[in-house]
Amino acid sequence: MLTAFGAIAVTFMMVMYALERRHRRYVLGFACGCALSSTYGFLAGTWPFGVVEAIWALVAVNRYRQSAAD
Repeated sequence: MLTAFGAIAVTFMMVMYALERRHRRYVLGFACGCALSSTYGFLAGTWPFGVVEAIWALVAVNRYRQSAAD
């Protein structure tokens, strides 16, 4: 079950990344995907993956906020 969650989370994250240029809401979707992937990393016991994905989620949220100002 955990592996399926991880596969779905990473797939969602990559689809949102591929669609980022179409609309800023996909940047927010990418941030959510990173957060889900981070959760998977911590649940799977691979904390370095969880930390890196959490950082990417914060970067994506920052990019989303900056796109609103433009």
